[in-house]
Amino acid sequence: MPKRFSTKDLVAREEPTDTRGGLGSFTFTDDYSVFHFGKMPDRVPDKGEACCRIAAFNFGLLERAGVHHHFRGFQPPTRMEFVLLRVLDPRLRTLTPGDVNHLIPLQVIFRNTVPEGSSVLRRLRLGRLTPQDIGLAEPPEPGTVLSRPLVEYTTKLEEIDRFVDRAEAAAIGGLDDGQQAELEARTREIDEIVTAHARGLGLLHADGKVEFGRDDRGRLMLVDHAGTPDEARLLLDGAHVGKQVLRDHYTATGLQGRVEEWVREGRPRSTWPAPEPLPPELVELTAEMYRSLCEAWTGVKVWGAQDLDRVLARLAEVAPGPRERGAAGPGTSRKGMS
Repeated sequence: MPKRFSTKDLVAREEPTDTRGGLGSFTFTDDYSVFHFGKMPDRVPDKGEACCRIAAFNFGLLERAGVHHHFRGFQPPTRMEFVLLRVLDPRLRTLTPGDVNHLIPLQVIFRNTVPEGSSVLRRLRLGRLTPQDIGLAEPPEPGTVLSRPLVEYTTKLEEIDRFVDRAEAAAIGGLDDGQQAELEARTREIDEIVTAHARGLGLLHADGKVEFGRDDRGRLMLVDHAGTPDEARLLLDGAHVGKQVLRDHYTATGLQGRVEEWVREGRPRSTWPAPEPLPPELVELTAEMYRSLCEAWTGVKVWGAQDLDRVLARLAEVAPGPRERGAAGPGTSRKGMS
């Protein structure tokens, strides 16, 4: 039976051992998740296929750049196979630098800019973060470009992911100083590769998330996937392209504030009320946004989607949200966007 995540189904086709990786497959679904919820009420048609195709394409980019990863193949339209690693919960067993063949139980977040909607702005407002923590002298304005990509960490296996500092991240992941430095260098390398591809399409790659494991020789390897509109925050001429559109909708309804209150209260996620469904027109426009981005990103026509500019213009009418400046920097092209 597949193991269900919020947006993917995992099947272990060959179980990993202490010394050898197994084989797994992800089936990308049309589900989505925001604000620590699991599956939200709606499904976004073709979202799973769009994200799977982008993920597979990005593994090709990373492969050519020499990034070690777990990807083993794309099975159209929505499945990819990969090396399956052990999952060792650090709450049950302390990880060490010598461990091999396991998931590193951290999400590694990189930030190139601080756009509207970024958790950095919210955490600064709440006093959970200082400008100095991100290398700035004063609080940033939305749209601030960071002089060097910021790397942060959250937990991976807890019910509610939480930000942790470098020292706690190293302890959770069983990383020594050299391993953590390598992980951060590799994160910035992946960021640069995805950012360069986005820039060639006139898109701003504001931030993103990656995950890592160690293979059966202890080598760092990229796992899960990178650079899809569910992990990466992409913008075109100031308009968000990806899951942020749905976050903005639910932020406007007050859901984000209620979730933050429930988390502070320690209220179990199983007791949270179900969110209201999305307006039908927003569902369809979001689906077309994913289709259009996928075709532009991969260069493969699958659905004959509308131009992304046109879709985003309609989304701005249906679900107006904050816009950023400088989404397509000076000299960038708009290949495939209009």
